[in-house]
Amino acid sequence: MAEVLLSARGLTKRFGGLAAVNDVSLDLQRNQIHAVIGPNGAGKSTLTNLLAGDLPPTSGSVTLNGHDVTGFSLEKISRRGLGRSYQKTNIFLPFTVWDNVRLAAQSRTPFAARWLSRATGFAAINERTERAIALAGLTARTQVVAGTTSHGEQRQLEIAMALATDPQVLLLDEPLAGMGVAEAERMVELLHTIKQDHAMLLVEHDMDAVFALADRLTVMVNGQVIASGTPAEIRADAGVQAAYLGEETH
Repeated sequence: MAEVLLSARGLTKRFGGLAAVNDVSLDLQRNQIHAVIGPNGAGKSTLTNLLAGDLPPTSGSVTLNGHDVTGFSLEKISRRGLGRSYQKTNIFLPFTVWDNVRLAAQSRTPFAARWLSRATGFAAINERTERAIALAGLTARTQVVAGTTSHGEQRQLEIAMALATDPQVLLLDEPLAGMGVAEAERMVELLHTIKQDHAMLLVEHDMDAVFALADRLTVMVNGQVIASGTPAEIRADAGVQAAYLGEETH
């Protein structure tokens, strides 16, 4: 039985009378990619924000590594082992690839905010930086200014920054958005690689990538889960086909 690292139960978020997420439950397991799919406005990004601590839930609970983190801030949840990427790339464009990832790695040290710190701490930070850059496939681009890299490389960099915080759970919101075919293929390969030892939530509209990557899928429509299961089960679900996938499954 795979280890559950993050669990949501009955998660709901209301904005006035609108339930953007309504009674959603799911488990993220180590070494697996759990994709969340659905049409625009289905509540996928709101769900991601609830799991990450960007938004407080109206009701329901979130458990991370066996600890209840419901309502915790983004920073507190992140420090407990969760990393994420956003729909819009969130990096420091004037800094080099190395500096971006090193800042992320440094944020996890006890002396992150101190100007005068022990030099012995730098080696560990640098090692974590190098490891994250290598895992994201950016070793050859280390000293390149982030703002001059391609869109695909910037998405890789954002994932490297998340990896540098040493997370066990990764939430990735449309990591293939705006990519060409070659860039998308590289990202799919990267996600296959980093799912080892991580539990991953993938929100993505590229159905080819989703079905190539996902171990499990949850389908949302109008804030609610209409189906959850293996890729084969989701493909065969008549309700999912009618509500979302349609001819894409054939």
